[in-house]
Amino acid sequence: MELTERVLLEATTRAALAHASADADPVLAELGWLEMLQAEPDDAIAVVFTELGCTTTATTALDDVLAFALGLGPRTDLAVMFPFGTGDSPGHHDGNYVRATGFGTARLTTATEVVIVCNNGAGAVTVPSAPVGAEAVRGIDPDGRWFRAHVDQRAELSALAPGAWESAVALGRRAIAHQIAGATRAMLDAARTHALERVQFDRPIARFQAVRHRLAETLVAIEALEATLTAAADERSPLTAALAKVAAGRAARTAATHCQQVLAGIGFTTEHPFHRYLKRTMLLDGLLGSADDITVDIGRQLLAERRVPTLIEL
Repeated sequence: MELTERVLLEATTRAALAHASADADPVLAELGWLEMLQAEPDDAIAVVFTELGCTTTATTALDDVLAFALGLGPRTDLAVMFPFGTGDSPGHHDGNYVRATGFGTARLTTATEVVIVCNNGAGAVTVPSAPVGAEAVRGIDPDGRWFRAHVDQRAELSALAPGAWESAVALGRRAIAHQIAGATRAMLDAARTHALERVQFDRPIARFQAVRHRLAETLVAIEALEATLTAAADERSPLTAALAKVAAGRAARTAATHCQQVLAGIGFTTEHPFHRYLKRTMLLDGLLGSADDITVDIGRQLLAERRVPTLIEL
C-alpha cells in the first residue's frame, strides 16, 4: 500500500470508529474490512487494530485474522476459538472426539460454525456453534464482550497446512500488539492532556521534571513497541511476532504505571476513560500468550537450541 493510501485509510478508520457504538463490527463492515484483509493484510491489520485500541470498542476482527492465516476464508458467520495465556492450540482430538477449552469473541454466540485447531496445529475441526457452550467472561474487561467456550463432542479432524497454526498465532499476536499500541497511545495522550491542564503551585504539572520523565519513559516504550512491530512485519516469523507481543505487554505495563501516576486521583475513577484502556490492555496481554509466558517459552527454546537466531537483517 502506498503511503498516501495508508494515511487516507488511517484517517478514514479513525473517523469512522470515533463515532462507533460499543460494537465496532458494523463500522468495519462498512469500511470493507474483510476485503482490506484479503488485499493488504499487513496494512489493514496495523491500521484497523491500532485504531481499535485507541477507541476500546469491542470487535470480532481477531476471528477474521486467525481464519485468514489458517487459510480459511474469513466470514462473519465463522468464529475461531483461541487460547488464553499460551500459544498452544485450544483443542485435542482423540479418535472421533474433540475436546477443547478456549477463548473467543462475541462471534461465538452469533456464528454458524466454530473452528477449533487441535493437537498443536496438526489439524482442525469445524463444529456447529449451537453445541458450543459459550459463557460470557465477567472479569477485568466486561465491555470487551469476551467469551469462554467448552467443546466435547464428536467431530472429524481435517489436516492443516504445515505451519498454519504457527502462522495464525504469529499474525494474531501482531494484531493484538497493534491494538495494545493504540491503547497505550491513548493512555499517553490522556496523561499528557491532564498534565497540561492540571495546575499546582500556580503552574501546570507538565512543567515538573518528575511528570516529564514519566511521560517520556512512556513514549520511549511505545516507540520501541512500534519499531518492534515494524521489524516483525518486515521479517515475518513466529519469533519476531512473539517478541512484538512481549514488547506490547511490557509497554502496556509501563504506560499504565506512569500514566496512572500522572493522572493521580482522577485516574482511579470511572469518570475518566483511563480505566477502560488499562482493563483492555490487561486482557489483551493474555490473549495468545502473555508477555511473561512468551518470554519463558523463548528462553527455553534458546537453551534447548544453544544458539541465538538472527531476527532481522541489518
